[in-house]
Amino acid sequence: MTVTGKWIGAAAMAVCLLAAPGAGAAEIVLGFSMAKTGPYVSLANTNEVAVDMAVAEINAKGGVGGHTLRLVKFDTGGDPKQAALAVRRFAEDDRALAVIGPFSSSEVRVAFPAGERLGIVQISMSSSAPNLTKGFSYAFRNTRDEGKVIDQVLATLKDKNLPRASGAIAYATDDVVSKSIGTAVLPGLLATYEIPVKGSVDFQYNAFDLSPQVSRLAQMQADVIGLGAPPEAAVNLSKEMKRQGVKGRLIGGTTIADPELPRRMEGAGETLTIGTTFFTPLNARTQAFAKEFGQRTKAAGIARHEPNQQDAAAYDIVYLIAEAASRAKVTAEPGKLAAERTAVRDALASLKDFDALEGSISFGEERDAIKPIYVVEVKGSEWALLDTRKAD
Repeated sequence: MTVTGKWIGAAAMAVCLLAAPGAGAAEIVLGFSMAKTGPYVSLANTNEVAVDMAVAEINAKGGVGGHTLRLVKFDTGGDPKQAALAVRRFAEDDRALAVIGPFSSSEVRVAFPAGERLGIVQISMSSSAPNLTKGFSYAFRNTRDEGKVIDQVLATLKDKNLPRASGAIAYATDDVVSKSIGTAVLPGLLATYEIPVKGSVDFQYNAFDLSPQVSRLAQMQADVIGLGAPPEAAVNLSKEMKRQGVKGRLIGGTTIADPELPRRMEGAGETLTIGTTFFTPLNARTQAFAKEFGQRTKAAGIARHEPNQQDAAAYDIVYLIAEAASRAKVTAEPGKLAAERTAVRDALASLKDFDALEGSISFGEERDAIKPIYVVEVKGSEWALLDTRKAD
């Protein structure tokens, strides 16, 4: 059983499905900082399925340079202190080459400095608050900054000449990313696109009764309502907006990129428009991934069977590290670990247009992923693709 903050040792949870070809070939250890419990569980609890899939696929093809990948896992429970403890254990006790994760912005604020001191790469699959990698060299994110994502949503509205004469803002105050979106990202972007803001409302992310906030939004009569919130708050807000007859188009970023959100809103939230970095129907590759993912989640007794963007990002992180390790000609020799960790860092930083599940991935100057943004809107009970964009 996974326990918050408990180290899951190599013998118990290592994924090593096939022996590496060649006698005596060393293993490449990867740490996996998970959030299977805690506040991010609805988005993060299936990341393990995606990571296990990627490791199994790579090992089935011979590993990396003849070396089998082996995972060591740690459930942080979304706790920043546990995320810092995880990277120390991966680096010092497990002698991992690199780390998949951690998940959230609050976790990476603590874990990235720890990883920098230890000289080990960490690649987050979800943290999207602005500037979290700035000033570090071993910190990477396979995600898009919320500012860039919402910028592309607004650019799509402009390009398609959709109503945007006025705006409003709604955001959760007790979530790091949501608050950043509501107080910094959205005001700046709406000004950039010359959309006057009529006002803003705030709430607790797990609040059920949002009728006072929606009543204020109704008075504003805004064409566009920028939302900074987790999925649960988006569901409650959308339902209350429908009840009160508020017609503005909700827009947001990756914090509400839940594949099941349209169905969960039960007819509310029509035209809600967001940016995401993964869209299941996109092509045969994404559909095949989703099919295998669904089979594995069903077998594991997990309620959600459709992959979200964090699942796809975590899957691609394994492939990104494997590609960097291959380019760095990693030997997995104990005496070369520090140098090979740095070589992997440098190979990742120089990676351009890697053909990944999510689309072509490169890393920018601040080591944030540059990859496609899929602008989608709610149509009935499904997400529908509105636009595909790739901003540097």
